[in-house]
Amino acid sequence: MVTSDYSAVSFSETDTRHEEMHSTIEQWVKELVDDVDAAQASDEFQEWLDVQSRFHDYSHRNTLLIKLQCPEATKVAGFNTWRNEFDRYVQEGEQAIWIWAPIVTKRCPECENSPSYHENTDCDYDETPSEEWSKGLVGFKPAAVFDISQTEGEPLPELGTAATGNADDLVPRLTEVGEELGVTVRIIDADEWKYGEAKGVCKQRSLHDLTPIVEVKDRTNQADLAVTLIHEYAHALLHFDVSNENERSKREVEAEAVAYIVGRYFGLDTSGSAVYLAVWQGDDSEVIQERLGRISSTAGVIIGMIEEG
Repeated sequence: MVTSDYSAVSFSETDTRHEEMHSTIEQWVKELVDDVDAAQASDEFQEWLDVQSRFHDYSHRNTLLIKLQCPEATKVAGFNTWRNEFDRYVQEGEQAIWIWAPIVTKRCPECENSPSYHENTDCDYDETPSEEWSKGLVGFKPAAVFDISQTEGEPLPELGTAATGNADDLVPRLTEVGEELGVTVRIIDADEWKYGEAKGVCKQRSLHDLTPIVEVKDRTNQADLAVTLIHEYAHALLHFDVSNENERSKREVEAEAVAYIVGRYFGLDTSGSAVYLAVWQGDDSEVIQERLGRISSTAGVIIGMIEEG
């Protein structure tokens, strides 16, 4: 919750766990909305960004659940995954971290429900028997995971190098990512920079060609240059379908949050980047949820493309 006296939540009651997980996320977002002009809300949001940077391929709902239950978590997996794949064992007495796991099973091609749920709906699809249906996502269920700090056993050597991104190497990799995103990237010499104190800009090529151009001011600090590139890529992905100036200013926070997450993931020190939420004041909880989702998915896209390059 967005409170000054933080204590981790838990979902120990089996019968009510599903509802409690939903309501806890909604309450966290509601309190974030209520306190969005307060410094403590910005601090709470930044804590979520830290967790998201460690779990970039998780949905924002799952990273919120991890943050609320175990904010210091760095790598989570199920009981059997730790044992069978990593030869590590959950220590006795450790409390599970509950997240949402996808339910993938055969589903109706029309109503997209599993066979058992399909029988209780008004859907009259009967072209093929349920045995021949293909598998797909039908919902989510609570699933127990544990952080590596709750386990013991064989070490994970790769964890020591998971966030050692070299900024000098990261800049050319980011340039390649720009090309894959369909963005024209230009690193401009400081003597030729025309945008004052701005470190980077994202603009349209022309009125006829709406593909984005990202220009950043060259500098000795390659880590800062990399974070600026990430920030402007986030603008390219988040803003080119937005014409309302008020909304564009609100998405500036989203772009900064994406840069914070991706920079942290690749080992850059982004502690000097404070993401303030006052500009979101007046947004309701549903809109805030959409913003968190955009931040999470955009950071995941950029991280994935860098790692694949």
